[in-house]
Amino acid sequence: MCGLHILGCLDHNNKSFSTRVWCPLMKQLYCHLVVAEEFNTLEFRFKMADNTPRSSDGNSRYKHRPERYSLSQALELLELMGDDNSEVEDLSDIDDLVGDTDYQPPQQVPSSSEEDSSGCEDPIPQPSQPTRGRKRHRDEYEGYRSDRDIARSQPSRRHSRTQQDAADVSDNVPEETTPGPSHQEQVKEGRGMRWRASPLTPNQAQFEHEEETVQNRENWTPLDYIEQYIDKDLMKMIADCSNATSLSRSGAPLNTSTDEIYHFFGACILMSCVPYPAIRMYWSKTTKLPAITEKFTRDRFFRLRRSIKVLIDDDVPEDLRECDKFWKVRPFLNRILKGCKSQARPQCVSIDEQMIPFTGACPWRQYLPMKPNPVGMKNFVCATADGIVLDFDIYQGADALLEQVEQPGDLGLGGLVIDRLSQTLHPNTNIYCDRFFTSIQVMEHMMKKQMHVTGTVMKNRVNAAVQKLPTDKTMKKDGRGTSAQVTTEDGKICVVKWYDNKPVLMMSSVHAREPEDNCQRWNKKLKQYVTISRPNIIREYNSKMGGVDLADRMMSYYRMSGRTKKWTLRMLMHFTDLALSNSWLLYRKDLTVCGTLKKNIMQFLEFRMEVAMTFLAQHANDSSDFSEEDDPVVLFQGKKRPVKAVPHVSFRRRANAHLPEMGDRNCYTAFHT
Repeated sequence: MCGLHILGCLDHNNKSFSTRVWCPLMKQLYCHLVVAEEFNTLEFRFKMADNTPRSSDGNSRYKHRPERYSLSQALELLELMGDDNSEVEDLSDIDDLVGDTDYQPPQQVPSSSEEDSSGCEDPIPQPSQPTRGRKRHRDEYEGYRSDRDIARSQPSRRHSRTQQDAADVSDNVPEETTPGPSHQEQVKEGRGMRWRASPLTPNQAQFEHEEETVQNRENWTPLDYIEQYIDKDLMKMIADCSNATSLSRSGAPLNTSTDEIYHFFGACILMSCVPYPAIRMYWSKTTKLPAITEKFTRDRFFRLRRSIKVLIDDDVPEDLRECDKFWKVRPFLNRILKGCKSQARPQCVSIDEQMIPFTGACPWRQYLPMKPNPVGMKNFVCATADGIVLDFDIYQGADALLEQVEQPGDLGLGGLVIDRLSQTLHPNTNIYCDRFFTSIQVMEHMMKKQMHVTGTVMKNRVNAAVQKLPTDKTMKKDGRGTSAQVTTEDGKICVVKWYDNKPVLMMSSVHAREPEDNCQRWNKKLKQYVTISRPNIIREYNSKMGGVDLADRMMSYYRMSGRTKKWTLRMLMHFTDLALSNSWLLYRKDLTVCGTLKKNIMQFLEFRMEVAMTFLAQHANDSSDFSEEDDPVVLFQGKKRPVKAVPHVSFRRRANAHLPEMGDRNCYTAFHT
C-alpha cells in the first residue's frame, strides 16, 4: 500500500485496532486507511465473543505482535499530523471521499435505461452468514473508504455505463446481427415457428390430369414399348461411335453394324433371363444357347463388349468433361431420360435414391451400408406409385445440383434433389419422400411452387413441434395406435406422431391425422394380428411411397450383371434394365385398364425374353452399315470341316476299342491271327 507496511490484528477483549506505523509515511496512512472491505480481505473479525487471543508459540499467523493502539488514539495521531511538514508528498489536495469525516455517499438515482435493464447491473455482494457481526460497525466506518475500495467498485459502474451508452447508440445505429442461430437455422429446426394443436388447412387447388393415351397403345407389341427408350437411332449411333473409336485407337476396324448392336443387347437380355455362372458357358457344347451362338462367336461377343461406345471421346470438349463426370455415357442416359419424361405425370409421385451396383473404379462411387447393394453410383429417382420412373439424376455432388436449380436459397442436398426432380411435374402435385429429404425449408419452398411434400422427418428438424407432442414413454404406455398432431400457427404444415412398434414422426402440408382408419398389425406376444387405429397421413404415405422401391425390385429380378471393370458398361446395362422395367409396367397397366384377363398378360420374364428374341432376330438390310460379309477376316476364314469329338478317356482306354478300324477289317485281329 504505497510503502505502508501494516501488520494488523484485533484485540478481541477490548475490540481495539492496533497497527505498526512508520512515522514518515503516516500521512499516506491518512489517504489509504483500510477500514471497511479491507477488513474482509485481511479476514479481521470485529466480534468473536467466544475466541481467545492466539499464543505466540508459532501457531499464530503473525508471530511478532506489534504494540496495540486503540482506534481513538490512531485518529488523534492522524489529526496531529495535519500540520506536519515532512518530505512525504502531500496528498491532501486530492479529492478523496475519505477526506471529510461527515461525508455521506450520495444516493445513486437509476436512469431510465438502468430501470429497464436492471438485470444487467452487477449485483452487490451480500454478506455471508459468518460476517453478519460487521453490520453494526458499517455505519461507523462508512466515511473511511480507501481509494482501493473505490477502484474496486468502478468496474461495475463502468459496466452499467457501457451498457447505457450502447443502448443510446443502438437507437441511432442500425441493428446488427447478433451471434447465435440465424433465422434459417431456427426455421430448419422448427424453433422459429409456433406450433399448436389445431387442424390442418391445406391450400391445394384442383389437379389437372393429363389425357391418357391408352387407346394409342392398344395394339402395341413389347418392341413398341421398349422403343420409347431404345430405338434404331440410338443403336446406329452406338455402332458408328464404336467403329470410329476402335479404328482410331487400335487401327483394326470393328466392322459392327446396327443389327449386330441389336444382337448384342438381345444376347445380354437373354443372358439375364437364363443366367449361367460364367459367360463362356453360353458357347459351351453342353450348355450353349443356339439363339446366341448362331449370331456371333464367343470372341466376337467379348470384343463387342469391350469396344462398345456411345460417343467419340475426342469430340467432347474439356470443360464438358470437367462439369459432367458421366460424360462417356451421357448420350445413352439422355435417350433413356427422354423416354421417362414422355410418360404421363400423375398427381402423386415419390422421390427416393437408387443404387447402381458397381465395385470397380468410378469417379463418383458411393457407399451406403444400409442398401441391398451398398457400393455403386447413387441415382436419385422420381417415380409413380406404379413404379414407372419419370425422371432421374445421377449424383455428382451438391455443386452439380446447384447449377440445375434456379433459386436454391438455403436448401440442403435433399431439398435440391426434390427441386431438380420436380421441374417436370405439374402444379398441385403431391410428393412423397423419406426423412433424408424432408424439412421445414423444403415444405415452404415447394409450397411456393404449388407442390406439397409428405414424408417422415427427423426429430432434430422439428424440435419445437416435438416438444408439444407426447413423449415416447407416454405413447408406449397408451398402447399401439396412439397418435397426436400439431400444426403451425397458419395451419399449413402439420406434424403427426404415431406409435406402432416404434414412434413414427410424419410431416406434411396436405395430409393430417384425420380421418383415421383401422389396420392389421402382427403382435409378437399374442402371435396373431391385432387391429389398431392408423392416421390418414400414414395410409397415404404407405400407398404412394413405394414406387422407387418397386422399380428397384423389378430390376433386381433379372439384372444384367455380367462381371466387368468398366463403369461405362455397367451404366449401359443398368439403364437398359430400367427401360425394360418401365416398358413392362406400362404394358401391364395398359392391359389392366383395357380389361384384359390377368392370365393373358405376359409376366416380366416373358416380356424380357420376347424383347431379347426380337432384338436377336433384328435385320434391317441397311446398305450403309457394315456386315459380316464385308469383314475381310470372315471372307478369308473359309468354311470349317466337321470335327468328330474325341471319345471319353474311359472309352479310349478300354481294351482294344481305341484302335483304328478300316471298314470291316480289324487290324488288331488280323495282326494277331
